[in-house]
Amino acid sequence: MRNPFQGMNAMIYKEVIHIRQDSAAIFFALFIPIVQMTILGFGIDTNIRQIKTVIFDDNQKKESREFIDRLRNSDTYRIVKYVYSDHEMNEAIIGAEARVGIKIPWDYSDRLLKGETAQVMVLIDGSDSSVAGQAINVSAAIGLEESLKRVLAVGQTLPVEIRPKVLFNPDSRSPNFFLPGLMAVLLLSVTTFLTAFAIVREKEKGTLEQLFVTPVKPMGLLLGKILPYLGIGFTELCIILVALVTIFKVPIHGSVILLLVLSIPYLFVSLSFGTLISTKARSQAEAMQMAFLTFLPSIFFSGYIFPRETMPLPFYIISMFVPATYFINITRGIILRGAGLRHLWFDAFMLVIMGSLLFFAAARRFQKKVVAT
Repeated sequence: MRNPFQGMNAMIYKEVIHIRQDSAAIFFALFIPIVQMTILGFGIDTNIRQIKTVIFDDNQKKESREFIDRLRNSDTYRIVKYVYSDHEMNEAIIGAEARVGIKIPWDYSDRLLKGETAQVMVLIDGSDSSVAGQAINVSAAIGLEESLKRVLAVGQTLPVEIRPKVLFNPDSRSPNFFLPGLMAVLLLSVTTFLTAFAIVREKEKGTLEQLFVTPVKPMGLLLGKILPYLGIGFTELCIILVALVTIFKVPIHGSVILLLVLSIPYLFVSLSFGTLISTKARSQAEAMQMAFLTFLPSIFFSGYIFPRETMPLPFYIISMFVPATYFINITRGIILRGAGLRHLWFDAFMLVIMGSLLFFAAARRFQKKVVAT
């Protein structure tokens, strides 16, 4: 009976020697992702705070000053300037001196003292939708708080009391949400690039034809090339997890062992896709260009930045074919929510299916090259 994996051990040995001689590849695989993770982890904060704000206080009384103090103490607004006309306020926003302009009208105190409704105008720069949304929500919340304070001051009780409680990330720390998803992107970039160059390098060196005449079978050759890089990817994963806990203080609520085990199918998907690219590309430059095609879908369609539930149906369907979609569900599920295998088995199953299909597609394409030779 013919062994389809014949020659795999020899290929593993050969590829390990190549990796040991290529110190730049090891540096790229193990250290550059940590540098990227550190820069992005400390440099990006998804919580909107300290929005530059200008104030036009046309009232200049105790009540307006109390309202301004509430805005300042919310940590959402940073008052950078006081203006004295509508024109100045508009010009400050147009000139990007501020993102928000707040006007307190001249009759603000009088209306409050009479028990009437006092209006406060909030002008918001909508060129950044996330900043605009946060500014609207916080200003509405402060207005509601002021209203409730005055209602309760006359002895009324609230008919409904809402006590919200945030699960899993109560402090809303950006690294807790951001970094588990970033882990998927970093692993994808490194492993795909490494294997995308594997067979292309053999082509450019002229050693690929020598492999064709050896008794190594296509599947054995591909597995022999993939497995050493799987070890590198797994080492990188362990380094990232250590940095996650020690540098960024992100607690892992679930099983670390389960996370490591379920990471293997994702690594295999990335490596198999990189191998498929290497069977198609004719040069390392072409392989790099093809590998880059995977990054944008993995960032924008995986739920890493934008919730998949808000996507139009065609793009939601596309996201189901992006491997990072399932691995981000796994990392956030285990790290943030403490999910177990019974919650994540479908994501792991989809990664196994994708990895198998990509690997057999690469093996079939390589088989055709062997036959043609």
